[in-house]
Amino acid sequence: MFLDSWGATADEVSSAVIGDDLCADARVIATRCITIAAPPHEVFPWIRQMGFGRAGWYSYDWIDNLGRKSARRIHHEWQSVESGDRVPAGPMSFIAEGVNPPHTFVLSITPRGVRKKLIFTLAYELRPHPDGTRLVTRMRARVDLPGGRLVERLFLSPGDGIMVRKQLLTLQRIIPLFSELATRPPNGHNRNSL
Repeated sequence: MFLDSWGATADEVSSAVIGDDLCADARVIATRCITIAAPPHEVFPWIRQMGFGRAGWYSYDWIDNLGRKSARRIHHEWQSVESGDRVPAGPMSFIAEGVNPPHTFVLSITPRGVRKKLIFTLAYELRPHPDGTRLVTRMRARVDLPGGRLVERLFLSPGDGIMVRKQLLTLQRIIPLFSELATRPPNGHNRNSL
């Protein structure tokens, strides 16, 4: 489907990703990846602080954050998300199914009243890479409601693809800038030029 393997290698698409077991019988599976020029311990805080009314989702803010710009810095007040915590996503909340800094962050959503009828998971694996971090995402979903297959095919898969692609590109752009600024002395001079 549309953008289901955007940025991913064949090995990344075929390999297991943390959280695959949470939606083992998924009909929609997408693996999207990008390399970020910063080590995993500098990337993870950006992932951990995501959420509606928090850091946002680093995607199209006018869609998934009601026009509020996503964070452009680390917010220490949003770094306490642990496994089992709710992560706001607008009218519903994700559950943080697995938080293992700086390696993995797994979210799931199963709305009340339709449990077992709808499941959506989004996992982030931060893999060390010679250029920094290989950020591997895996979305898995199944909608067992009337018209569910149509929803999966026409809305969920392409919509998630568009949003996650933008998210990954934004993170790839802003995290190295933050890392560079974080290592610059307060007067703005490059340490190597002093």
